[in-house]
Amino acid sequence: MTSGDLEFAHALRDLIGWNQTINDWQRLVAYEPKGCFVAEWEGSPAGTATTTCYGTELAWIGMVLVHPQYRRRGIGKALLEHCLEHLRESRISCIKLDATPLGKPLYEQLGFREEWALTRWSKDFSKYQEEVAAPRSEIESGANLRSWKQSGITQIGQFDSAAFGVSRERMLELLAQGSTRCIIHTSSDDSITGYGMLRAGSKADYLGPLVATSDQTALALISTLLSGPLERSVYWDIPDANVAAVTKAKDLGFAPQRPLLRMHLGRNENPGQPASCFGIADPAIG
Repeated sequence: MTSGDLEFAHALRDLIGWNQTINDWQRLVAYEPKGCFVAEWEGSPAGTATTTCYGTELAWIGMVLVHPQYRRRGIGKALLEHCLEHLRESRISCIKLDATPLGKPLYEQLGFREEWALTRWSKDFSKYQEEVAAPRSEIESGANLRSWKQSGITQIGQFDSAAFGVSRERMLELLAQGSTRCIIHTSSDDSITGYGMLRAGSKADYLGPLVATSDQTALALISTLLSGPLERSVYWDIPDANVAAVTKAKDLGFAPQRPLLRMHLGRNENPGQPASCFGIADPAIG
């Protein structure tokens, strides 16, 4: 995939109905210029797939899309096999993805195994502006919250790696640059105890990634990120095992939209701490 393929990729994404933006595509290709692919059928673009490497310990496969006109021809499988070949040549220890129910059988055929389930929750906040409007955010009132720009990316990356399993410092910095709201929670000694982001998607705003050391910290981050008038729907992808996040989503009026399944191939030696993950970054990148 090159910059010349982005128009097709974005149009395909729109046709399928996923939430990524053209900025997401550009970030994926810029981050892994040799690891994003387009499948062609008789000279016409027919599908896409991306890979995102976090060192050699972990890589992610995402944006596996096949145009409806070209389905049932083995294109999806060919894209996945090409991604796997590329990642094996890069000597990646573990490969992961977030599978839809439709894609799960194919991933199992290729050797992927279940890790844990997650669910996309959604709410149309444009209908509830008065309900969610907050008189004052926790950042303004002096709580242990501050903007991302006031924190060092290295410190944030080290904090995040314990929850995610490996370092993704560069990706977090890129995500923060593209976020509309991005905040850090700190303890009394100024240590990072949590962070969260809210960024615009093509169909809805997206809450995540969101990582915290305690339920209380996570709830403070969520309340602040969702405070004030919101004019769109919000999507929030939550590990099913994170009871506090699921409960908060229900309390705020979010409804489950679709199930997903995190799967892995290879040695999953750095699984991270899903209990500290109150919202993933994106199914395409973890």
